[in-house]
Amino acid sequence: MESYLALLAPTPVFPSKIVGIGRSYGEHARELDNPVPEEPLLFLKAPSALLAPGGTVRLPAESERVDFEGELALVIGARLSKVSAEAALAGVLGVTLACDVTARDLQKRDRTFTRAKSIDTFCPVGPRLVTDPDWDALEFVTRVNGKDRQHGRARDLIWGLGELVSYASRYMTLEPGDLVLTGTPAGVGPLAAGDRVEIDSPQIGRLAFKVEAAAR
Repeated sequence: MESYLALLAPTPVFPSKIVGIGRSYGEHARELDNPVPEEPLLFLKAPSALLAPGGTVRLPAESERVDFEGELALVIGARLSKVSAEAALAGVLGVTLACDVTARDLQKRDRTFTRAKSIDTFCPVGPRLVTDPDWDALEFVTRVNGKDRQHGRARDLIWGLGELVSYASRYMTLEPGDLVLTGTPAGVGPLAAGDRVEIDSPQIGRLAFKVEAAAR
């Protein structure tokens, strides 16, 4: 959590919420046998799930399958409520990387995504905040144990980054420091104790973390 605040220096603000966008890449929706949604699918992750770069994701005993989901993450810089896509993007402080770690079996079992997405350590974020990116050029690669597993590009999203923030602001006021996880591309898969995950972006840097089984 301290490293997240460091991303926002010199005016650190802890996020009031982490907003996730589901199935925002068509290929990812199809790989999980889900329909491509007609509008963005919103869910929330608990801020207590935040994990510093270089930290450890702990696999809970309650889940038999925990997946990685590499993503671009937007940090909100202004109070946004019912704003246009253009105003939404202007209100974004910057972009970083995140992993929307998900207990896939719990997600399928529950009616909501809350438990599966919000377990402690399930939101690695970092390594730095880029405040003036070329939005259309943003991309990243997710690697597990050195093997490429995902390639995400902002231009491949079903909705633009500003559209995603604008849509979320219709239903909840976004506050400075809030995180919007913009969705994951195809290639998600399970994690195991001992794995090392790296999400690498030429514009943002490398977010790395390791995986261990949680103490019982």
